[in-house]
Amino acid sequence: QVQLVESGGGLVQPGGSLKLSCAASGFTYEESWMYWFRQGPGKELEWIATINSVHRTWYSESVKGRFSISRNNAENTLYLQMNNMKTEDTAVYYCAKDAKGVTKGQGTQVTVSS
Repeated sequence: QVQLVESGGGLVQPGGSLKLSCAASGFTYEESWMYWFRQGPGKELEWIATINSVHRTWYSESVKGRFSISRNNAENTLYLQMNNMKTEDTAVYYCAKDAKGVTKGQGTQVTVSS
């Protein structure tokens, strides 16, 4: 069955960086479009980044220029590099294999605070 396991979350100061990973299994990863979502406290699930099978990427306006999505098809792993982080980036971050974020992992908590 599909498994998505996020890791790499933690506490970071404003302006800092963090890199999230997502280990994928149970489906044809190299052919799949992959997504990152996040859900802040009291907020709805928010799409933030997409990467397709040929590594083309798309970003929400809220993270464009600061976050970078990438993938390693040989290791079935998805990444999210987050730079110049802001307090409003505090959220649980999820990787997903569908555009609505239905099939996603358990999430990893990211807290941006001084």
